[in-house]
Amino acid sequence: MSDTRETPLTGAERKTSTLGSRGSAVLGRGLRGFARNWLLFLGLIVLWQLVAVLADDPFFPPPTTILGAAGDLWFSGPASQLLLSDVVFDHVLPSLGRVIGGWLIAVVVGVAVGTALGRSRTGLDYVGPLFAFARAIPPPVLAPVFLVLFGIGSGMQLATIIFGALWPVLLNTVDGVRSVDKVKVETARSFRTPAPYWIGMVVLPAALPKIFAGLRLSLSISVILMVVSELVGALNGIGKQLFLEQSKYNFPTMWAWIVLLGIIGFGFNAALLAVERRVLRWQPTRNAQDAN
Repeated sequence: MSDTRETPLTGAERKTSTLGSRGSAVLGRGLRGFARNWLLFLGLIVLWQLVAVLADDPFFPPPTTILGAAGDLWFSGPASQLLLSDVVFDHVLPSLGRVIGGWLIAVVVGVAVGTALGRSRTGLDYVGPLFAFARAIPPPVLAPVFLVLFGIGSGMQLATIIFGALWPVLLNTVDGVRSVDKVKVETARSFRTPAPYWIGMVVLPAALPKIFAGLRLSLSISVILMVVSELVGALNGIGKQLFLEQSKYNFPTMWAWIVLLGIIGFGFNAALLAVERRVLRWQPTRNAQDAN
């Protein structure tokens, strides 16, 4: 009779089997995530292509035509510039610099002022009505005012972006700081913890979830206001080129700029979400969401 008993696995074999199972699980989650996030998007692109080819409408060119226009517009430069054309350096990079610069200034000011007001018992009572009035003003309305104050150039765009991106960061910081656990506050006071250490190690970490919510909203607003401010008055930039191509009825290139704006917004949001997951990975709710 033959021996049908299974040979027990060694430690190395068990480890290899476990790693293989984990790898398969990770791959499965990745494929499910890709299908959930991108299949609908790819399906809409294919549908757009079919409808645009059949309709033959110059206002809505097919994605392949837009892709060709984008390649000629941005990737027709010399090899010394990594094939990037002068349009990228003259218009795309300045717009990105305005978005990032204005947003960073708004973040620094919003977190600093929001932390101070959140820890003050009476500070927000004094400035609250002024803030309520200022944040009720649509930022695009102030673009002509900033144009008069700063002239045509990056100063006007930065001022518009900063004004619009400031409020989500500031108000979310105030809300986050005020929601810090009272037990932590009283414990820090009883030990007479120095204010800088207390704010940096207790207050801000506890307020980070709400601060990040404000950061995401303000970053989206920054991209929108970059385009609006460049439409109002700019010597260069994505908004300026978008307006020029529309006025010349060059619709494939106009759509290429619109697609680029979507890519920029998606990239900024994805990068900020990655930072948020990294910084807030200590949160139980965050860990549960990432596992799913």
